[in-house]
Amino acid sequence: MPRTKRQRSASHSGSWYSNKGDELRRQIQSWMDDVDALSSEEGGRVKAIIAPHAGYAYSGPTMAYAYKHIKPETIKRIFLLGPSHHVFSRACLLSSCTEYSTPLGSIPIDEDVYRELKETGAFKFIGVDDDEDEHSLEMHLPYIAEIMSGRESQYTLIPIVVGAVAPDSEALYGRLLQKYLDSDDSLFVISSDFCHWGSRFGYQFRRPEEEIHASIAWLDSEGMKAIETKRPEEFYTYLKKYENTICGRHPIGILLQAISHSNKEYSIQFTRYDRSNLVHSMSDSSVSYASAIITMM
Repeated sequence: MPRTKRQRSASHSGSWYSNKGDELRRQIQSWMDDVDALSSEEGGRVKAIIAPHAGYAYSGPTMAYAYKHIKPETIKRIFLLGPSHHVFSRACLLSSCTEYSTPLGSIPIDEDVYRELKETGAFKFIGVDDDEDEHSLEMHLPYIAEIMSGRESQYTLIPIVVGAVAPDSEALYGRLLQKYLDSDDSLFVISSDFCHWGSRFGYQFRRPEEEIHASIAWLDSEGMKAIETKRPEEFYTYLKKYENTICGRHPIGILLQAISHSNKEYSIQFTRYDRSNLVHSMSDSSVSYASAIITMM
């Protein structure tokens, strides 16, 4: 039976990013224009990206370093995975809505794929209010709408809010999503910020005799290196050792698991790293942002 039509509002527009379509489009285009596409992607297709989800004043420019590399011509399905900041769950959650609204137009949810995922028994649903409270998916919607501009009838969205899932559950979800990652017409968007540093985050890693901001950069660099290995166990070992506050660690883990279960050849390359602030004292705080492209060779 078809689901009742319901639209998720662009609840963070007007605060985290502009609610004026023309202004928002100009901002995104400006940030994209500042990025030179990497020659290293030649010979392969970008099948997934990792990009942040903070307010656009902080992370908007960094996001462009992922989205710049996407070729929209063959994309028919976009899987959007982001962490849950407000609802605790040990599962991955599907939206109760049938389309997501943005200041650049609405994006329909793929009901066929949702039905397939629901039938696995591994997915639950998130309520509309909790969905609208969550920002990790929404912050990517204007970028998605912009890169797919002119192709609105060509693609659908598969939003998935990822709960606090254990490594074995990440492996399960990776296996379930692997066939979609490998398909020619799908794109995966993984939403994640990196280190949340400061007393307000309960995390203040630092190396002795080094500026705090340099320690944060080193810490995030080690995490990016672990992700670039494509081996989930490398990333898990890193997280266990340093406990870095990467909020999208579970979506990233699911992506790595999907890659590990594929017989396709993938490469991961980080393209940008930035921070909201350069920390100099223990009373400071910062959030790190990174973008990466995942290419099928």
